[in-house]
Amino acid sequence: MTHTFLGKIGELVLKGSNIKVFERILVQNTKMYLQSVNASVNLKAGRLYVECEDDAVEAVKWTLSHLIGITGWAEAFVTEKNIEAIQQEVLKEAIKARENGAKTFKIEARRSDKSFPLDHYGICCEAPALAYRQKILEVDVHNPDVVINIEVREKCFVYSDRNKGCRGLPVGVSGKGLLLLSGGLDSPVAGYRMMRRGMVVECCYFHAYPYTSDQAREKVEKLASIISGFGLHTHINTIPFTEVQMQIKKKAPENYTTLMLRLCMMKCANMLAERINADCIITGESLGQVASQTIQNMECTESFAEKPLLRPLVGLDKEEIIKTAVEIGSYETSILPYEDCCVLFSPKHPVLHASAEEAKRIYETLEVDELIKEAFEKREIKRYEARSTVAAAFGTKENAAELATLNGTIAQTSER
Repeated sequence: MTHTFLGKIGELVLKGSNIKVFERILVQNTKMYLQSVNASVNLKAGRLYVECEDDAVEAVKWTLSHLIGITGWAEAFVTEKNIEAIQQEVLKEAIKARENGAKTFKIEARRSDKSFPLDHYGICCEAPALAYRQKILEVDVHNPDVVINIEVREKCFVYSDRNKGCRGLPVGVSGKGLLLLSGGLDSPVAGYRMMRRGMVVECCYFHAYPYTSDQAREKVEKLASIISGFGLHTHINTIPFTEVQMQIKKKAPENYTTLMLRLCMMKCANMLAERINADCIITGESLGQVASQTIQNMECTESFAEKPLLRPLVGLDKEEIIKTAVEIGSYETSILPYEDCCVLFSPKHPVLHASAEEAKRIYETLEVDELIKEAFEKREIKRYEARSTVAAAFGTKENAAELATLNGTIAQTSER
């Protein structure tokens, strides 16, 4: 049996003469997710169409739930372009809705094919006739339990189970960013929000073994894997920062240790961003959330950045961040009780309003540049690919085995 899924395009329709570029990348991304299963993908007149057989349905559903660039999606039933066939399909949808507990419904119609004899209002009036006469559901146009959608295009599509999509721009249209990924709630959400603006995101994690455990590192790797599901793929660069932190603890004034650690991380991030050709650095900072995120301390951090420093969460509170973390599936991993290096080395009374000049003066006394460079050269790299996740969960054994090799540790190379 052939299944048809419709994805609704959102922000892309506002693009001008370059809309074809955005549409091409959206289709390309969808095909990349579904590389291990049999599915066809095309885009026409503001709708993304995915067709597949029974064995690929779950893979398509997972893909459309993670695909950035659509506002919603649904499995639609294709019927003949006449009102009698539409009424029969609406009847089936109404019966299904009643079985799921619905008592009221309404029709929403869209007619792109102007040769169809009824306009959208006429379709809304005529389509529910069978369901209404058989008293399957009551009509409620103001607050219905279920909305049955009808779209008359080159074919006629009927659907009722609409699912929320990941709004935004297709990943790959806005350059590349380097995300400073910790084990907390904020940074995975920051990475996700930049992916929704079309950015390819790679990750950097600073590990301070043995002061931070292997479980803390595994937690961050899991978070990288989760956000790779939305961004098609990512690399996580784990940088051993123990020696740098010990030098900070030894030489920096106690109230400046957290800020100095942030500055050292930014120095190292500059090196990595340059190596991977990232256009910017991304952090999960939210104004006033912790001591290192006062406006003055954030200014100090930014003064050490050699690339644009993006803070997509800067105006959000914790409740808003948690809501997004739950939506993308990172919340349960982020709250695991494994502390990162920032928490473990935090002073009791950190400086709140540092000046950039004073921060630079103290940084110069640390003599950490060589240690930062050594840590950068010792970094370990893992990659995560969404298509291998789809292959492992839904693909054939042959495809799963082939694509599973995409995930894991990769050799250190001059390019990486």
